[in-house]
Amino acid sequence: MSNVPPLYDKETKCPLCQQSFTATKVRKSTIKVAGQDTDLKPIYDSDQLNPLFYNVQVCRHCGYSFTEDFTPYFAPGTADVLRASVTDHWVEQDYSGERTPAKAIKSYKLALYSGVLKKEKHLTLAGLALRTAWIYRDLGRKKDENRFMSIAAREYEEAFLTEDVASKMSEMKVLYLMGELNRKLGKNDKAASFFSKVIERQRNSNEKQIIEMARDRWHELREEKKEHDESA
Repeated sequence: MSNVPPLYDKETKCPLCQQSFTATKVRKSTIKVAGQDTDLKPIYDSDQLNPLFYNVQVCRHCGYSFTEDFTPYFAPGTADVLRASVTDHWVEQDYSGERTPAKAIKSYKLALYSGVLKKEKHLTLAGLALRTAWIYRDLGRKKDENRFMSIAAREYEEAFLTEDVASKMSEMKVLYLMGELNRKLGKNDKAASFFSKVIERQRNSNEKQIIEMARDRWHELREEKKEHDESA
């Protein structure tokens, strides 16, 4: 089993231009998660490929970039907008095969652009932005990480207010992520408010890990505020 290569190629039909292209995938059996960060970023074994690099499929013919979270449906006019904004400026590029962090980041940015033009759900856009931030984190590029965490926080908030997030992700998890992203961005009052909402709803949820994480973060913020007030 250990001799099975982690990557494999799959022929994919582009939903926009209808042409076939090769997409590289990661075998789920080869993915080993060693832990997670406070914003749910998976920590993988150091000797394996990063599965996050292969979430986005990029059509080499037209440039349309998408993930499995994208809907197959194109709202009226959006396909034309994509062709005018992406395809008409696209120089054919092949995103199959092993990806570098830089190529993975580029694929996420392409998917974010396609997703915005296609009017994908805010929850989908938030996930793209958050994963981009995670790759920047591994590269130690704090400014870029924060920029994409800000986009993710905004999109999660918009999703929570306007979409049925429960169809894809639990409300508790979305609330927790809004809290943790704001905490990482230094917006502590806003973060504490979201963590409080998670704790308030704990009786209606069986997500014990998320509740415990929210409680831990809330206590950390309270202690920080207490220390700050005392030193002031």
